[in-house]
Amino acid sequence: MNFLQTIGSFTFAFLETIGRLVSFTGTALLHSVRPPFYPRIVLKQMIEIGFFSLPVVGLTAIFAGMVLALQSFTGFSRFSTESAIPNVVVLSITRELGPVLTGLMVSGRIAASIAAEIGTMRVTEQVDALTTLSTNPFKYLVAPRFIAGITMMPILVFIADIIGVLGGYVVSVYKLGFNASNYLQNTYDFVEFIDVFSGLVKAAVFGFLITLMGCYHGYHSKGGAQGVGQATTNAVVSSSILILCFNYILTELFFAANG
Repeated sequence: MNFLQTIGSFTFAFLETIGRLVSFTGTALLHSVRPPFYPRIVLKQMIEIGFFSLPVVGLTAIFAGMVLALQSFTGFSRFSTESAIPNVVVLSITRELGPVLTGLMVSGRIAASIAAEIGTMRVTEQVDALTTLSTNPFKYLVAPRFIAGITMMPILVFIADIIGVLGGYVVSVYKLGFNASNYLQNTYDFVEFIDVFSGLVKAAVFGFLITLMGCYHGYHSKGGAQGVGQATTNAVVSSSILILCFNYILTELFFAANG
């Protein structure tokens, strides 16, 4: 009976969490599309999520492209198909590595920041003070971050795609001895609109997931500084796991649509 009670308690707690998350998501989305808006806060969050994430995203993308070119050369040289390296680099970067690596890096930076900021406001009763001042916390805290995350992540991923392909180009031309014009021509001829578009769609979804997890765990944090730390950890871990899960789901959908 104790075993069954444990399973029942876990099941009810899990369903309660899912219900609370769905309710939070619906409320946040509703406030994100209905006035009033706070454009200055939205712009501030766009700068925080987009501009200040550029260095880490750029470094991640360029080294990913460089390593991908080297590893592709190692494998393809065994079959004398080195000419396919530009195709593999641009396809891998635009479809998978660009969105996923950017999402994971931004998750570690932004989800933690959002959860810590909102969590601190929650435990110090600043969120309750907003309600007392007739300011909806979802309008002021959550909606601007949702809007900024969904709009800035595709821009970050697009920049990461360019930098990642550039990294593969640098290694292929200056280390592996490829002809520069042929490499660029092969890249241009092989890449298709759906390759870039699928990555940008993933980026928008990942931006939504990152801000959702950061806001949700921060908004429901409790227990002082320890609770804020736990909320920050949960935000990063949950957003990273959801990025990997939804990456497969979206890849499957695009694969079925193209098939």
